Amino acid sequence: MSGFNQLDTVLQQRQSAHLYRRRRLLESPQGPEVVVDGRTYLGFCSNDYLGLANHPELIAAFKNAADQYGVGSGASHLVNGHSRLHHQLEEALAEFTGRPRALLFSTGYMANLGAVNALVGKNDAVFEDRLNHASLLDAGLLSGARFQRYLHNDTESLRTRLQRSDADRKLVITDGVFSMDGDLAPLPSLCEEAYSADAWVMVDDAHGFGCLGKTGGGCVEHFGLSQHQVPVLMGTLGKAFGTSGAFIAGSETLIETLIQFARPYIYTTAIPPAVAAATLASLKLVREGQALREKLAALILRFRTGARQLGLDLMDSSTAIQPIMVGESRQAMAISEELEQQGVFVTAIRPPTVPADSARLRVTLSAGHTEHQVDQLLQALDKCKAWGYRETRS
Repeated sequence: MSGFNQLDTVLQQRQSAHLYRRRRLLESPQGPEVVVDGRTYLGFCSNDYLGLANHPELIAAFKNAADQYGVGSGASHLVNGHSRLHHQLEEALAEFTGRPRALLFSTGYMANLGAVNALVGKNDAVFEDRLNHASLLDAGLLSGARFQRYLHNDTESLRTRLQRSDADRKLVITDGVFSMDGDLAPLPSLCEEAYSADAWVMVDDAHGFGCLGKTGGGCVEHFGLSQHQVPVLMGTLGKAFGTSGAFIAGSETLIETLIQFARPYIYTTAIPPAVAAATLASLKLVREGQALREKLAALILRFRTGARQLGLDLMDSSTAIQPIMVGESRQAMAISEELEQQGVFVTAIRPPTVPADSARLRVTLSAGHTEHQVDQLLQALDKCKAWGYRETRS
């Protein structure tokens, strides 16, 4: 068992570097206030951006569908697990995104792995933003295509790599809203570069759907882009939509290709029909939720104004993701722990999730928060003494 002794050493090294991850026990629904490990906190680290995860209409839709369809779907979509509710949701998501078809996946990770690996292989090339989500990076690496990373949001860096490529198929992949920085990809210019190089564009809009655009259609709606410009569009349902799962939206040809070749779709049990029913209810609220989006935007502005007055190092984000740059992992953990002592729950994000020496507090805001709660967060941040701490490097 000497190999396990080596694993123990690796774990101890991670603890010593203040990079060890620990799970916390959530004992309440998601909301502005959460119960974690038996204590009530103001929560500012959930991706429930519109406050829909505990919405009564979603709960009612889930319960009614569970009474009719049971709990588990029992099989993959291609065996015997594709219910009428799944089909209705796919049709609704296609209509919502303005695309002919949509295809449900059980998770966003699976959607990205499935799509990328179905579309490109060893004679092809993948071009990814350096700060893309781990699922996109893993998908590109596993595809067997030549894998290249361009500088973050740098269209010239992308252009240089595209011009050097003689691959059969070229796929440009980016987050719409970057999950750890909160900034938007410059999609119009990225699409222009891709078009000039005869490349496809895939956008993972997990953190944009529901929050951006007039009807919550995300980054593509925000920038006014067409299916021709972004032929592969991915969205998750576990964030602003408040449920679970993910989807790819696109052309008839794209979706049929994924049905035939996307292994995570073919070989995974479908999400419960009741989740699909809850998402149909959520989709209606998202489309009619301009007031929620306006409230969220106002809270974001309030937080950023207050944080600047405190002299905090905010990243350049206009979205619900508002990272405060700290730098050292130990210091980020110390601030997070101080906030907990004050009854505020904010997660410290450390490497390898983010680059070395860029540990941060990832504050996320929700339309469910009040102005008073945002002010309480700012007051708690102001009281933290750990801001003055700097780790002594050896």
